[in-house]
Amino acid sequence: MHIRPGRRAAALAAIGAASLVLAACSDSGADSGSGEESTEFTYWSMWKEGEPMQVVMAQAIEDFEAETGITVDAQWQGRDNVQRTVPTLSTRTGPDLVDGSYVKLFPAIVASGQALGLDEAWTAESEGGTLEEVVPARYLETIDIELEDGQPWMVPYTITSDAVWFDAASHPDLVESPPQTWDDFIGLLDSLEADGQTPIALDGDIPGYNAYWFTTLLLRNSGPGSLHAIAADETGESWKDPAVLDAAEKVQQLVDGGYFVDGYDASKFPTHQQEWAAGDAALLFMGTWAPMETQTYASEGFDFASMPFPLTSGDHNSARADFNGFVVPRNADNADAAQKFAAFYLQEKYQALAAEGGQLPVREDVEPPAEQAGVWAHLQEADSFHQQNDGVAFPGYNDKVFWAINDELVLGKIDAQEFVDKMAAATAEYWAEQG
Repeated sequence: MHIRPGRRAAALAAIGAASLVLAACSDSGADSGSGEESTEFTYWSMWKEGEPMQVVMAQAIEDFEAETGITVDAQWQGRDNVQRTVPTLSTRTGPDLVDGSYVKLFPAIVASGQALGLDEAWTAESEGGTLEEVVPARYLETIDIELEDGQPWMVPYTITSDAVWFDAASHPDLVESPPQTWDDFIGLLDSLEADGQTPIALDGDIPGYNAYWFTTLLLRNSGPGSLHAIAADETGESWKDPAVLDAAEKVQQLVDGGYFVDGYDASKFPTHQQEWAAGDAALLFMGTWAPMETQTYASEGFDFASMPFPLTSGDHNSARADFNGFVVPRNADNADAAQKFAAFYLQEKYQALAAEGGQLPVREDVEPPAEQAGVWAHLQEADSFHQQNDGVAFPGYNDKVFWAINDELVLGKIDAQEFVDKMAAATAEYWAEQG
């Protein structure tokens, strides 16, 4: 693979060194032990039975079994599949294949040295060529899926992004002329309030969603990679960059301006997200799963549409691009069969079925869902990309440091300067604890 040297690979080495040594001593890698090709494998899925993507995956498994004779034991565990996998990484009781988002897979499996290199999958010939030829290289400039030995640790199958969502039927003006700058955006919020509308829906009990605001504002100020570099500074001093304070002040502006829906600071997800779809708020800053999650609550005639997050004076306009994909634990007994299926699943047929289920396909020769047209256009036009949390996935850092303190800012418990000070101190403490 030709992927740029990973900035997260260095963090992996620093944080996971002990785990890497233990892993190397306890298990030399995944094989069936006999040298023979595996005839079965176990897959722990992030999808629950009945979900659109589970239906697509089940069809692919059926086709794969018929074509190869390999039996797949698929367990539809849902979004806690990665969490369930972690305790099995030092045993042989877990899955041969597991899937999830980058932000879940990296700290849980990769940073601990428990992910297998997937060259076998990436170089396998399949419909349309190898994965190297099918997965757009431009995403791999930002989404670092390379182990220290140069092998990829993930086979991505869908892309997630984010956008400011709205009902095009109620707000056709936003389709024709979306706000381009932060000042334009605040002007829109004021206009919505003046018309008696709640500007922004937000369920404040989901830290990862609360963090969208600060993260994107900082990346608009300083560009992709800036948050990761700040979080990786072991002294914590980089949090005192003026661009950080500016981004935090803009979040505080939303809080102080009362632009979030009443009760967001005491809500229970997905209450306000559902109310947005019912027409009780105008805007929702959310991932590309928003239409799929809210469609059953949408008011009659609701037309899902989106616009990119506005620019700040920093003038950076990257698009968020994250992968959902497959990982093979390095202790997997049937890694060869698991890799065969991972490559098989990237066929155009299954990518098209995923798009019909509301997902953004990795392959660019597959038409995206109609409701994702705005997001897709931004992805195609963007000259750079960023990940959720700008790729910050140091074990425990988001939960215990970034998201925790950002919640205080979003919920109005601290102001922008206090946010900066607390992040600087907490980051230094975090890295000191890492040794």
